[in-house]
Amino acid sequence: MKSLTAFILCGGKSSRMRSEKGLVLFQKKPFIEHIIQAILPVTENIYLVTNTKEYDYLPYQKLADIIKDKGPLGGIYTALTNSETEFNLILSCDIPLISTELLSELISKHNQEAWVTVFASASRMHPLIGLYSKEILPDIKNAIDTDQLKLMDLIAKVSHQIIKIEESDNLPLTNINSADELDNLNINLS
Repeated sequence: MKSLTAFILCGGKSSRMRSEKGLVLFQKKPFIEHIIQAILPVTENIYLVTNTKEYDYLPYQKLADIIKDKGPLGGIYTALTNSETEFNLILSCDIPLISTELLSELISKHNQEAWVTVFASASRMHPLIGLYSKEILPDIKNAIDTDQLKLMDLIAKVSHQIIKIEESDNLPLTNINSADELDNLNINLS
């Protein structure tokens, strides 16, 4: 893939975590820094989609949601609207175990015909660790305009590719949404 832009979606209500998810500490570092560390060997072209100033300490360009309160779909719409590359790595801010290896696998296995490429195991899909083409911007805009905000529904409607992973490979792709989930992660890794 010639050029690639990475967007980390730092939005969300974080009601279960009760704090800005991307800034939650894991192994003495905010989630967002773990994610950036995984992205950097793949691309240095990184943007943060956020409506808060809490990420201003990071040296990356911040983008506020173009259309507010539309969940991940709104974040992806903002990312793709601002992107200058056809394909874009879209990641949520709550996946501290994501690795460069997994991101490289996503990119290397991506079929150029697909407008969206994501990982999935038998039990779950990971739509916020994916490659998204600017080609789906009209589909996203239509979904937002009609308030059909489920990301899975959008993916099902466009040309997409699923990269199958084993159930045991879900852990590095897991998003951490609550203090209990963070505690469990720390216990599993100790």
